[in-house]
Amino acid sequence: MAKPVRAAVGNVWVKCTFCQGDLFRDREVKLNSSGMEFMNFGWANESATGLICWNCGYVHLFVNRDLELYKVKKS
Repeated sequence: MAKPVRAAVGNVWVKCTFCQGDLFRDREVKLNSSGMEFMNFGWANESATGLICWNCGYVHLFVNRDLELYKVKKS
């Protein structure tokens, strides 16, 4: 099972835009374009960091490379 993380961009902590939760699961998400897939270059598409709200499941996508993830213990 995924471990919970908190996230920040610079000194701004990320909160879920739906429920205001601050714990997330993270995963890499490919930002596929149909043209690149058609030409079999899907591997070259840009990636984003997906943050999935631990509380409600809302998915947030970040392409910003300044996003920092901090592991936390779920209580």
